[in-house]
Amino acid sequence: MEVKAKARYIRMSSRKVKLVIDLIRGKSVKQAEAILAFLNKAAARPVSKLLQSDVANAVNNFKLEKDKLFIKKIAADQGPSLKRWRPRAFGRAAPIKKHTCHISIVLEDR
Repeated sequence: MEVKAKARYIRMSSRKVKLVIDLIRGKSVKQAEAILAFLNKAAARPVSKLLQSDVANAVNNFKLEKDKLFIKKIAADQGPSLKRWRPRAFGRAAPIKKHTCHISIVLEDR
């Protein structure tokens, strides 16, 4: 049985999050949690939080065992960018794009 979870509008670029999710794709939940706990990347925290949420959904709502779960599919898609302006010399302004992303995880039992 598949269990899905999504985190939307995470204030981080999808490019940075993809570096983290590539490390845990296809791994068991226990292995993924261990990797995320010791990973020195800012994106590890929201990914770990989402994984814990998805595991809790699987255990509480669908009565699945945590030890048998693995990450079937995980993706980080680009979200909308916040457009801001930065003052520059001679009264000009330069654009700043603050990126967001949507992370989705699909867990399945073995």
